[in-house]
Amino acid sequence: MLDMIIHSLYSNREIFLRELISNCSDALDKLRLKSISDPSIMDAEPKMEIRVKADPDANVITIEDTGVGMTREELLDQLGTIARSGTKKFMEALQDAKGDTNLIGQFGVGFYSSFLVADRVQVASKSTESDTAWVWESEAGSHHFSIKEGPSDIPRGTRVTLHIKEDCREFVDSTKIKNLLKQYSEFISFPIMLFTSKREPVKVVDDEATEKAQEKENTAAEKEGREANTVDSVMKTDYEERWDWALQNENKPIWLQDSKNVTKEQYEDFFKTTFGEFLEPAAYTHFNVEGTLEFSALLFIPGMAPLDSDMMAKPKGIRLYVKRVFISDEFDDSLLPRYLSFIKGVVDSSDLPLNVSREILQENRIVRVMRKQMVRRSLDMMEELSKREDKSDYQRFFESFGNFLKYGVVEDSSNRERLASLLRFYSSKSGDEMTGLEEYVSRMQEGQKAIYYMAADSKKSAASAPFVEGLVKKGLEVFYLSEPTDEVCMANVGKYKEYEIVDVSKDDIKLNEEDEKKKEQAAEEFKPLCDFIKKSLKDKIEKVTVSNRLTDSPCTVSTSKFGWSANMERIMRNQPMADSRAAEYMRGKKVMEINPEHPLIKSLKEEIAANQESKKAKVISELLYETSLLTSGFVIESPKTYAQKVYSMISKAVQKPSKAPKTQKTPKAEENTQPDLETVTPDAIEESKDA
Repeated sequence: MLDMIIHSLYSNREIFLRELISNCSDALDKLRLKSISDPSIMDAEPKMEIRVKADPDANVITIEDTGVGMTREELLDQLGTIARSGTKKFMEALQDAKGDTNLIGQFGVGFYSSFLVADRVQVASKSTESDTAWVWESEAGSHHFSIKEGPSDIPRGTRVTLHIKEDCREFVDSTKIKNLLKQYSEFISFPIMLFTSKREPVKVVDDEATEKAQEKENTAAEKEGREANTVDSVMKTDYEERWDWALQNENKPIWLQDSKNVTKEQYEDFFKTTFGEFLEPAAYTHFNVEGTLEFSALLFIPGMAPLDSDMMAKPKGIRLYVKRVFISDEFDDSLLPRYLSFIKGVVDSSDLPLNVSREILQENRIVRVMRKQMVRRSLDMMEELSKREDKSDYQRFFESFGNFLKYGVVEDSSNRERLASLLRFYSSKSGDEMTGLEEYVSRMQEGQKAIYYMAADSKKSAASAPFVEGLVKKGLEVFYLSEPTDEVCMANVGKYKEYEIVDVSKDDIKLNEEDEKKKEQAAEEFKPLCDFIKKSLKDKIEKVTVSNRLTDSPCTVSTSKFGWSANMERIMRNQPMADSRAAEYMRGKKVMEINPEHPLIKSLKEEIAANQESKKAKVISELLYETSLLTSGFVIESPKTYAQKVYSMISKAVQKPSKAPKTQKTPKAEENTQPDLETVTPDAIEESKDA
């Protein structure tokens, strides 16, 4: 049983010191509580402190407290039976007496972590209720223990002596002990004294300098013919090592203080010291939760993102304390979700139930309440930061941690709208600064029913996309999404307040009623051209429609509402482990939209009206479609074929008029391999009626 506890419950050896210091602290807590009703128990030793001493020569670590101590019966009861907690009985007695003290176990399972580093353990203890000290002793791997009368030099309390294993000699070093005390027990409420060395300056005689000074005096006296004087000794500063008891926990837990009594500078110093940061935090929040559940927390937003920022890595920003004893800073997402893993801070609870090793959080109501409160306070902190007059503060924050918030929109549906209000993007009206959904809504036109966005690989590409031409001309604002996560994020937001969020690269965009009526009228007029283009392109597109959102471009290619956009298709193509079958299923069906006001489309309409089987119109339709694929962000299936058509058209444009007889014909083979593109210009289409 002991072997199982030692090697199964604890994940690393160094926590033995934390456990034993916590036991000492609890023994002192008991003493303080008892001294209220019986002050005389403090007579034997007025000090209430913990002492730790490492002896490398003897390979021994001693941990001593001046707490309540144990009688022989208590040693048998608490240490003779594995996992028997004296504090549990003490708590039962307090509850019977209507007490309200909450203590982690004095001994019990925590004590047995000693055997992680020691092959023999001695516990010498003198209780306030006994005049005799007793010593409990056992060895690792042994089925036996012994109890005998102990030394008389223990006025009160308990002294644990650990005979360290050979492979754990690193712990028999005062510097190592000092670091562990700072990491785990810095905020224990009782003084922790460590027997350690320090270098102190002392004045000593500099023999060499004194000798030189005397020689100089002798030489001068000889020249002057007088008797030499004895010079004063020349002193120098030297350092000598002195061993003494030094206090290790001078710092008080800042999170347990009233926030009104803590200055901004103190918060910033604590942040820099605790988390090794060199910049001040962008924001912080200090709060205490009271009621059926009580805990204190202090959270910070760092001034900048770490160079190795990884959202999927195990977060280490939150330091968990139980009664000021550090437990761990490694949690998956039990205290904060991964999208808030950039938040740093401390949380301290006296109510938090831990497993027997005090290292693994149990899934229970308390943890869920703590998590919910910390998420809410973190979002409050970010919202407050976003409302500052100096917009550059939030701009820097979003540049560092914006992708975390976008991931949060996807992951956390319960806080999606709050997270959405924190997002920032470039838009057609924001210029060189980013803007948010709330600002967008405040600028919306009267009667506008949707929020529009265009996703591309850059802001410039999004702004030049044909899909946004008509909307911008009508004064509608369009978000320009340029990061790979932006489109997925916006799609998950779906709706902000009462406004739908719409991708302008989809084919179901509806503007005002007047535009829709014009679109219907143009659809009737251009129906023959739409049918011809659809027939020419066959299965490359699902349909051809008249657009009311194009101004400069003759046409564009949009996608169906529920498929991938061109931008998403490009992103998914670049995924190293992409599933080609899933990609084919999710790829949106293409819709070609034509601009009825564009001269090229009008000319093509007249060409079709004159000749329903025009080969030139078919070639032009294919060129328009492939060019639209490029301007819409898609990839052309055969870039080489498209390039040949463009080169041929350029060649025809720069060639001198041919003097060959009109009866000269192009060889049939060449006719089949390369279509005649001489007429692929608006002027040529105008003259095509007589061709």
